[in-house]
Order: sequence, then C-alpha cells, then structure tokens
Amino acid sequence: MKLAVNKKRSLWWIISLVIIAIGIISMVISTLNPEIKAPLRPGLDFIGGTRLQVERDCKKPGNCDQAIDINLVRDVAKSQGLGDASIQLVADRETQQDNGISIRSKNLNPEQRNQLLNTLSEKIGAFDPNKTSIDSVGPTLGKELFTKGLLALGLSLGGILIYLRFRFQWDYAIFAIVALFHDVLITVGIFSILGLAPTRIEADSLFVVALLTIVGFSVNDTVVIYDRIRETLQINSNRPIADIVDDAVDQTLSRSINTTLTTLLTLFAIFLFGGETLKNFSLALIVGFTMGAYSSIFVASTLLTWWRQRSEQPTLPENTESVAN
Repeated sequence: MKLAVNKKRSLWWIISLVIIAIGIISMVISTLNPEIKAPLRPGLDFIGGTRLQVERDCKKPGNCDQAIDINLVRDVAKSQGLGDASIQLVADRETQQDNGISIRSKNLNPEQRNQLLNTLSEKIGAFDPNKTSIDSVGPTLGKELFTKGLLALGLSLGGILIYLRFRFQWDYAIFAIVALFHDVLITVGIFSILGLAPTRIEADSLFVVALLTIVGFSVNDTVVIYDRIRETLQINSNRPIADIVDDAVDQTLSRSINTTLTTLLTLFAIFLFGGETLKNFSLALIVGFTMGAYSSIFVASTLLTWWRQRSEQPTLPENTESVAN
C-alpha cells in the first residue's frame, strides 16, 4: 500500500502547526507565570540556588502517621527568609504517599540549610538521612550552562545546514533544518506544558543534551529519504516530483519505523527504570525521536515537493553520489 504523503500534505502541516501553536501558547503562559518567568520551568542548573529533597523516616513509630501539611512547610520557609522558595511534596516510592519535600530556594550556606532542616524536622517529623539530597549551583554557572547550550545547538544546526548544502542543494538543506526546528519546538513546547502541569517538570542541562541528540537522530532519517529522492531523480528526472517523493518515502518507511520503534523501546525502559536523573532526559528523547520520524516523513519531504512544484525545478541535485541503503 502506497502512503502517498503529498496527497494530504496540508493535513500533516496543520497537525504540526497546531501542536507547535499549543506549545508556544504554553511558553507564553509560562513566561508570564510569576513562579516560573521563563518559557520552560528552569532547573537548578540554569537559575542557580539550592535544592533540598528530604523524606520522612517512616520506620520510626508514629513519624508518618499524619500527612505533611504543605502550608506548614511554607510557614517554616517564610520564617527562615525563604518566602519565595518553590516547595512541592514528593511521593515515597514504596508507599506512594507524600512523605517527602522538595524545596528550591536561593543559595543557602551549610548553617542555613541545617537550621531549615532542623526546624522542618521538629514540625513534620524526623527525616531519613539516607534519603536526604542537597544540590547547589551558583547563578554564574547556571547562565554559562544556558549560553553554552544554546551555542552548541546553534552550531550543530549551522553545521548540518552546510553539510546538506554540499551533499544535496539549498532547498534540501533548508527544509531539513525546518524539520529540525519543528522537532525542537514541539519537544520544548511539550516540556513547557508539563512544567505548568502538576508534574512540574523542569528543563536542566540534560535537556539541552537531549535536544542536540534529537537533532542528530532526526536529520539522519531525513538524509536517508532525501538520498532516495536523489537516486530516483538520477534514474528518471522527468517523473513528477510528487511521485518521486512518495516512492522515496514508501521505500524508506519500514526502515524509519523499525529504527524509531527499537530506539523508543530502549528509551521507555530508561524512563521507567533508569531513576529520577534520567527520567526527564529520556522523556525528551521519546518526544523528540517520535517527532523526528514524523517530520522526516511528513514535513521535510512534503515541503521539498511543494517547493519544487512551485519553482518547477524537479532537477537532479548537483552531487549525485548515493549513500542510501
């Protein structure tokens, strides 16, 4: 069965635009949110500060009989001069009850941290020292990580554009970059939505690494399809470009689906069993890789068809060397 992606290309574009628009709206709302003040909920890596995560010791009799009152925790934070701290309850993995607290605040010195923990312990119960974690990042380092992350992403996109220009032609390269922006925007948009949702997912330095990985994975799929288009043009350049692109997508479809599915299976395993540190990273890759497969098939290829039909240039690219499988 032939997929014929170009017959419904307006539908594929509308789907992409709707998802991107929802993400952009979420980023605007997130930026206007006084608690977040950024398109994504920033992690400690970017804004700097101290994050304390503690969990009550439920092995002690009566220590976990009463639920944690988050308003009481906020009152304690205010009494310590931390009225603007971000506070949320954390569920115990074993009981799935909210026996833990995560507090993100301005930078605290050891004395301030100990004072806060001691006061909280008196109010809500003793904490398990084996389940207490404290992270601190300076604001200068956070800004440096953010700047270097954006620079790395920009350089990677620029390098891909130059490579594809010499490998194919300018229109191939430009639409491949459009597809990559599509994948990155949707991934960022979904993380913005999850940052506003009760999940309160944050974007940390690993999120930037995930975006770079998504770019590399997605462009690989696009290059395979483009290379098959070039092969067909080399054999018969007089065929309609829509038919050539449809055939190229059909010939590479099973490869794209199999590659994406096997990769996603691994990522789902990491998401479910890889621990908290890798959970958001793997989630970003799951979203980005899925969108990468979609954009390679339904966005990059159909945009190329539209442009070639519009400019009436269904010609063979300058470089006719083929490397597709």
